[in-house]
Amino acid sequence: MLQNSPMYAYIPAKDVARARRFYEQLLGFKPKEERGGGVVYEFGNRTACFLYPTPNAGTSKASQAFWQVDDIEREVAELKGRGVKFEEYQTPDAKTEHGIATAGGAKAAWFKDSEGNVLAIIQSI
Repeated sequence: MLQNSPMYAYIPAKDVARARRFYEQLLGFKPKEERGGGVVYEFGNRTACFLYPTPNAGTSKASQAFWQVDDIEREVAELKGRGVKFEEYQTPDAKTEHGIATAGGAKAAWFKDSEGNVLAIIQSI
């Protein structure tokens, strides 16, 4: 059953070389393997993403993927220190302060990668 299988994210990139610099130099990811013109990155608990070439990168306004973390303030501070810019939202559902919103039993922070994809960091509270 799908419910018992790990799930992976696809991260689209118009320019894979540029995107790799973002993920590997700014976020500190280590590539597992190159495949089909893209690259696989592995994470905890048997999860991974595939960064792949496509002209459609950055066209979704919704989050492409998120990482579940234990301390969002620490993660945001570390990533800001590396040069990652976090999005600020002022909507009826979410208002960020210093890049972090609290709503619905979680804290969340969003940032865009080099391709314009929206990514998130989430902490349950």
